[in-house]
Amino acid sequence: MSEPLSLQAIETALQTLPGWSYADDKLGKRFGFADFKAALAFINRVGDAAESANHHPEIFNVYNTVEIKLNTHDADGRVTEKDVQLAGAIEQLA
Repeated sequence: MSEPLSLQAIETALQTLPGWSYADDKLGKRFGFADFKAALAFINRVGDAAESANHHPEIFNVYNTVEIKLNTHDADGRVTEKDVQLAGAIEQLA
C-alpha cells in the first residue's frame, strides 16, 4: 500500500506545481487549449505518461478544456508521492 502524504508535504509539493490545487483528497488542475483537437492530443500524451507510470488519473474533457485529478486508490483515495510525480510529468506535457 502506498503511504499518503501529510498536508504539509502536499502543500510543499504544490509549490513546484504551478496552477495545481488540493481539494477533496485529490490534486487537480484545469488546462485550456486552442480547440478540441489540441485538448485530445494532450489527453493522449497524459495517457501515455500514466501507462508508463502505471498510475492513472481522472480525466474530464469538455471541448477545449481538460481537467486532471489525481489520488491513489491503494492509499484509501488519498494523495501520495505517485500523484505528485505524475502531476509533474503532466505539467511537462501541457
